[in-house]
Amino acid sequence: MRIGYLECFSGISGDMLLGALVDAGVSFTSLAETASALNVGARLEMRKVSRGGLAATKVDVITPDHGAGEPAHAHDDHEGHSHQDHGATGAHAGHSHESHTAQAPHTHEHHRSLSAILGIIRSADLSQAVKQRAIHAFQLLGEAEAAIHTIPVEQVHFHEVGGVDTIVDIVCAAQGCEALGVDRWLSSPLNVGSGTVVCQHGILPVPAPATLALLADAPVYAAGPAMERVTPTGAALLRMLDVRYGTFPAMRIAAAGYGAGGRETPGQPNLLRLLVGEETDDAAAIESVAVIETVIDDSSPQVLAYVSDLLLDAGAWDVYRTAMQMKKGRTGVQVTVLCRPDLVPVLRDLLFRETTTIGLRWRLENKVGLAREFVEVGTTWGEVSIKIARWPSGKVANASPEYEDCRLLATLNSVPLKLVMQEAMQNYLAAEEKEGL
Repeated sequence: MRIGYLECFSGISGDMLLGALVDAGVSFTSLAETASALNVGARLEMRKVSRGGLAATKVDVITPDHGAGEPAHAHDDHEGHSHQDHGATGAHAGHSHESHTAQAPHTHEHHRSLSAILGIIRSADLSQAVKQRAIHAFQLLGEAEAAIHTIPVEQVHFHEVGGVDTIVDIVCAAQGCEALGVDRWLSSPLNVGSGTVVCQHGILPVPAPATLALLADAPVYAAGPAMERVTPTGAALLRMLDVRYGTFPAMRIAAAGYGAGGRETPGQPNLLRLLVGEETDDAAAIESVAVIETVIDDSSPQVLAYVSDLLLDAGAWDVYRTAMQMKKGRTGVQVTVLCRPDLVPVLRDLLFRETTTIGLRWRLENKVGLAREFVEVGTTWGEVSIKIARWPSGKVANASPEYEDCRLLATLNSVPLKLVMQEAMQNYLAAEEKEGL
């Protein structure tokens, strides 16, 4: 399976994704033709730039209101503020990481409704797959704005200039992603940035409201200079691609591309990296696992045992406790929780509520697991489930009787647990040998 992995260590916007696509091998000519097919008076410009000493591709949308050298969006910030163009409803149609100024936002008399934008896309001479992806992205963007402003989605409007460059960014990104032939899109956790964004409603914290609504439960963090790093357009594109989040996937890399933001940012290269390649044979067995850890030195063993049960009941995959030697010679216990990434907030709050800890850490790691199945085997005392793990080839890698089944039978029949487990395995192996013959 061909996969695309987006490394959003400096966020993502429409122009950054276009640059990364071209840098990874997508024909710039095909994207330029896509922009022309929209018939909105916009064109693309492409140039090579350097960000943090790394070569990258910068793609700008040039509209009638922005001549050469004045791109419609310039992915960067100004003293921690990021300017956004907004429509009559305050909808984010601009998508810059760079404000033209930290002052009040620009105003324009003309604006387009969501239905008008969808009409432009539908009437363009493009493939149905590209149109459907782009329409889906704009519907997501419109729905996010409608929810924020508590209005029907039909009433969402975008500034003409902002609407034009957003249309071009989204449609060209859909074209470029289609050209790559990627079957599944993945992404790192998102650096959303920090600071504030200037909009018609005043100064608001990053992420902007539309971005926050579109990100849903995506894993996010903030690092580097204060600026808006994930724009509403960037967030809509992630949703359009149905991106799944996690750490670096197991893959054979065929192409890599760097898409540049508008200017240099100290200590944090203003880049989006795109990797394209084929999943390795065991890639399907790799998934993200969240690891939560805290060390406690002032709690009783009974409380920690109780909390471990609560964590498991709340959905943790595993909980284990390790004795630790802490500062000043104190003995503590490290509580480690393994869980799905989306359960981190719930389990984190449970630890704060039920233990004496006042701080914890968590991270994402790769979990590799073999395919599993269960079969029932009979014993002298009753049925026992056997857990079977298989290699990708289908060959059995391991098999073991389920402890709870064996424990229950041993208790009910007053026989040693080890006898139940031994007979269960013997009967399973006998059945496997017979089937093999």
